[in-house]
Amino acid sequence: MSQTRTLESPLTEAEVRSLRAGERVVLRGVVYAARDMAHKRLCEALDSGDGLPFELEGAIIYYVGPTPARPGRVIGAAGPTTSARMDAFSPRLTAAGVRATMGKGYRSVEVREALRRYGAVHLSTVGGAGALLSRHITGAEVVAYEELGTEAVRRLRVVDFPAVVAYDAAGGSVYGEGGLIEGSGKT
Repeated sequence: MSQTRTLESPLTEAEVRSLRAGERVVLRGVVYAARDMAHKRLCEALDSGDGLPFELEGAIIYYVGPTPARPGRVIGAAGPTTSARMDAFSPRLTAAGVRATMGKGYRSVEVREALRRYGAVHLSTVGGAGALLSRHITGAEVVAYEELGTEAVRRLRVVDFPAVVAYDAAGGSVYGEGGLIEGSGKT
């Protein structure tokens, strides 16, 4: 892939479907930070018909539990969490309109199929570089489930946040044959 694409949230289905595995992107706008317990609560709210703390349509969810901010910073280290920890919840949120998730590592066949079916992507960003990544976050506020501490849902404002398309909406994967969605003929 030659150049880096800039994506501004909220994302559209057409924009997301044009992305390909291996493509480098930078994110601008709002990204929601959420991990395991927050995902469970979001899915429970969807299932019960309760209101959600943010609009899912076009949203980007980053699997991160940031550390506390040092003086003069808006957030502490903000490195990605292992994505597979959210696999039980991701298809439900993707079906509800989430257009991109971001973390590190592999995703299940069920998640990859949901990406393909609903027009979404999974992005990966650099693990172990949380302090560096936090420099791309210009604002952070808790918007839901404050009692979860570091796992609360946060609205992050990001500028040129770096990532790569790990799994695309066409069934492609940066992980080679291990990322193949059966029957797609694409990796």
